[in-house]
Amino acid sequence: MANRKTAAARQERLSREVIADSAIALADDEGLEAVTIRRLAQRHHVTPTALYWHFKEKDQLLDGMAERLFADVALPPESADPWPRQLRAVLEAFLAVLRPHPALAPLLPPRVLTSTAGMALTERTLSLLRQGGLPPDRTAEVGGYLLSAVVALVAAEPGREHPSDEEEREDAIRAKRASLTALSPRRYPTVVWCADALADCARPDEYYAFNLDMLIGGVTSMARLPARGEAGAVSPDAG
Repeated sequence: MANRKTAAARQERLSREVIADSAIALADDEGLEAVTIRRLAQRHHVTPTALYWHFKEKDQLLDGMAERLFADVALPPESADPWPRQLRAVLEAFLAVLRPHPALAPLLPPRVLTSTAGMALTERTLSLLRQGGLPPDRTAEVGGYLLSAVVALVAAEPGREHPSDEEEREDAIRAKRASLTALSPRRYPTVVWCADALADCARPDEYYAFNLDMLIGGVTSMARLPARGEAGAVSPDAG
């Protein structure tokens, strides 16, 4: 009887949110490929069937993990600030959630329109681009690009692949730097020149700030250009 009560209590505690959080923690520790329903069941000392009530297969579990991350994005309140500044704040909010979970980056782009929270992030992004005067097709294209670019920044941060242990990380950075600087300076002069920056991101906050500035600056500049076919538009065959 006691064992049955214990099992029932464990199952009651395994809400959809608890399981998703546990899966995110497992991905953080061991990578996305380590996340399985069976592995999570072992972590919670239950049988896999105890998790099937919320997630019947791995794809549903991955959807739940993405939904959980999107739900953590604290969208800034609407304001009277210029639309580029508001757009940057939205991307910063998305980035703040994703940075601690780089292993989950591949999950998010294809799932941004499959949950209420992802839709809210998309709606705010598109509405701000609309304020910039972009037509519907460009608004959709640029909005998708911006959200995917934030994901790519996290996934591509130099040094992300290195171990978390401090000594092992230093050794890995040193080894990567050495392999890059050993390249032929005649064939790869600029790669060798950038070896330090390619081996590790020494100032992550600056890395993200600069790249967000670049994204917003590019979108702002493009929004000022006349659409193709309008007066003043530059033909691709011009010049």
